[in-house]
Amino acid sequence: MEIQFSSSFACSLLIILVFLGCYSEATAGRGGIGGGIATYWGQNIREGRLTAACATGKFKIVNIGFLSTFGNGQLPQVNLTRHCSPICNGCWNVSAGIVNCQNDGVKVMLSVGGPHGNYSLSSGAEALDLADYIWNNFLHGHSTSLRPFGYAPLDGVDFRIERGEFSPYYTLLARRLHDYGRQWGRKVYLTAAPGCRFPDNYLTKSLYTGLFDYVWIRFFNDRQCQYHSGDPSGFRRSWMQWIHSIPARKFYVGIPASEEAGDGYVTPAVLIRDVLPFVKRSASYGGVMLFDLSNDVQTNYSSLISRRV
Repeated sequence: MEIQFSSSFACSLLIILVFLGCYSEATAGRGGIGGGIATYWGQNIREGRLTAACATGKFKIVNIGFLSTFGNGQLPQVNLTRHCSPICNGCWNVSAGIVNCQNDGVKVMLSVGGPHGNYSLSSGAEALDLADYIWNNFLHGHSTSLRPFGYAPLDGVDFRIERGEFSPYYTLLARRLHDYGRQWGRKVYLTAAPGCRFPDNYLTKSLYTGLFDYVWIRFFNDRQCQYHSGDPSGFRRSWMQWIHSIPARKFYVGIPASEEAGDGYVTPAVLIRDVLPFVKRSASYGGVMLFDLSNDVQTNYSSLISRRV
């Protein structure tokens, strides 16, 4: 039996298909369909203002980095290099950027740790004190002192621990932050950036808790597991170990946004052709993390991959 379609039906179908195509393109950068792009902001003045980064529509999550001084009796301090000084003149200009990003649908996180700085957690008391400080000064709590970013609450906390000795107390820090959110009815997103070699010396035990929403695995500065075009087996083995061992919501492939940003740079063409088809097979694939925004500004990496992530 031959099925005939009226012209009005055909027109309606065409409109629906066009709408779906436009929606797909509009949401591609923020992960509405498929994956999204996360990045780090705060360590180089050339990356520009936070508001401008989020207004591009390319990023799903921006990590403000870093809270890189804490522990050993130190007052926790944020280091945003030349953007602003929380101690001297405050970072209230960042507050407007946080609000603008959130209005654009971008989650903004405080990244704890980083590749440089002076930080450690040597006791449970230090972990609880740091959690209290973060909740009251960056999330939904109330501080008697000046909040570094004003009264714009961030969406959560990113754990990027790369220095010092192993500490079991980062798990306690994560639990305390999670419990604060439940107690006050405010979702506190927890994310982490472990090194690609499994298990990570600093974060694996914390990640086993299942408290973390997103994990961006740093596939750089470690030749055992970063991507090699000639032999991608180390990269693939590492990816599979992470996604099958850690109960996180989504996993991101973390790569440098330029050759200057770290060993393990992968060109956009290679990422699209060789890396993404493999990781996208995983139901827990979340997207790509680019380190960092200042390098992305120079290479335009995010624009070159946003529709394919």
